[in-house]
Amino acid sequence: MVDMSLYAAYLVTAFALCITPGPDMMFIVAMGGRGGPTAGVLAALGTACAMLVHTAAAALGLSALFTTVPTLYHVLRWAGAAYLLYLAVKAFRDRGTPAGEGAAPAGPGRRRAFWQGALTNLLNPKAILFSISFLPQFVNPELGHVPGQFMVLGVTIVVMGFVVEGAIGLLSGKLSALLRRSRRVARGLNIFSGTVFTGLAVRLVATPK
Repeated sequence: MVDMSLYAAYLVTAFALCITPGPDMMFIVAMGGRGGPTAGVLAALGTACAMLVHTAAAALGLSALFTTVPTLYHVLRWAGAAYLLYLAVKAFRDRGTPAGEGAAPAGPGRRRAFWQGALTNLLNPKAILFSISFLPQFVNPELGHVPGQFMVLGVTIVVMGFVVEGAIGLLSGKLSALLRRSRRVARGLNIFSGTVFTGLAVRLVATPK
């Protein structure tokens, strides 16, 4: 279904992209810092599922709406920034009560961590633009089954990204669980998370396509 020579080049490029720090990775680190290892991994899973949705949209041609309706891009961009600021306010308001021995650190619950990761990525129009600008470079129309090729490429980078970002979320969560035994450190982690969310919101609004 896919051009194997293109796919080999895609694997190398996709891996390089996955290990390069970016907005998703910073968000997952912040989520792990707030909610512990489980929250970090589930935030990574939510982000991965959202990327799969972007891939499906690109395969169906829905993401091309951005090129014909520029207003849609800006609406989604501001909605994403507003949601990140909402998460930032929640983090800043968290007083950082330390977790006791064996207790889960304060922060988002498991289901909420997943959906926050998914929504943050879904409301990022740049993730959609990535799908419609990066993936087509490794699709060979002569082989046919273009939507199928899109999905193979998309699933590949989603799985690869989840392995990398899930491990980062796990490690950041484990470290935060140890540090949160101090109220002062716990509060500092919440401030760090809020700062990351605010920075991502500003970046989303200030950076052009």
